[in-house]
Amino acid sequence: MKWQGRRQSDNVEDRRGMSSKGKVVAGGGIIGIIVLLLQIFGGDTGKMVAPVLEQMNQQPTTQQTEQRELTTEEKELGQFAATVLADTEDIWTKIFRDNQIGEYEKPKMVLFTDAVQTACGGASSASGPFYCPPDHKVYMDLRFFEELRTRFGAKGGDFAIAYVIAHEVGHHIQTLLGTSQKVRQAQQGKSKVEANKLSVCLELQADFYAGLWAHYNKKYLEAGDIEEALSAAHAVGDDAIQSKMQGHVVPDSFTHGSSEQRMKWFMKGYNSGDINQHDTFKEEL
Repeated sequence: MKWQGRRQSDNVEDRRGMSSKGKVVAGGGIIGIIVLLLQIFGGDTGKMVAPVLEQMNQQPTTQQTEQRELTTEEKELGQFAATVLADTEDIWTKIFRDNQIGEYEKPKMVLFTDAVQTACGGASSASGPFYCPPDHKVYMDLRFFEELRTRFGAKGGDFAIAYVIAHEVGHHIQTLLGTSQKVRQAQQGKSKVEANKLSVCLELQADFYAGLWAHYNKKYLEAGDIEEALSAAHAVGDDAIQSKMQGHVVPDSFTHGSSEQRMKWFMKGYNSGDINQHDTFKEEL
């Protein structure tokens, strides 16, 4: 992706090089592992996470913070991420205006190392990149992408990072449009299998929005960028992760969609350039 020398977003909080030892690290790491295991094997997230949170709240809140200088490579990666976020700001501002949706509210992006405290609670790098609706922030430990390449077989490359940032910004779009809240309400009272189906639809729509962003960002794309995005989408498919982690696939436990579905919806957004084709829910809502 062509990014050097271009505008970088001012909405980036770079907390890398700052590591906390104490409640946040322990709690965030445990929750991240529990969520990962539940995504793979199924289970009641609330019942498992609640006791951990209760135990965390009973622990001392004293934390020790250590700081270190970022490497040249880390600084450059942060600059790239800030450029991608700037592109999402420009493109989504235009899409909102052109489609008379209203004024686009820009999210913030927090770059962190190891663990971070958010309005959604403590989280660690084990959780992977995520979006927190209450504070309208995207959280990313950029070392995740090396694991995505070495552990889960993604090609790597800068546009794999761009795809994930655009996907998380897609969740911000869903929050602004009320889609996320509608899904949470629809999940109430449903079985775990039915609730999972709605989660999958939400994730696939975020993939569509990532593809839609890429469609309008074509002038900055280079050969191989879309292949990098598709490789990352394939690597984070539920079936690909389950197959690698447990040796078999359980479709009813999917929360993000299969590799094929994730690539399909990214490409639908990329090829169509039409926000009105975003309905991944069909008859689910």
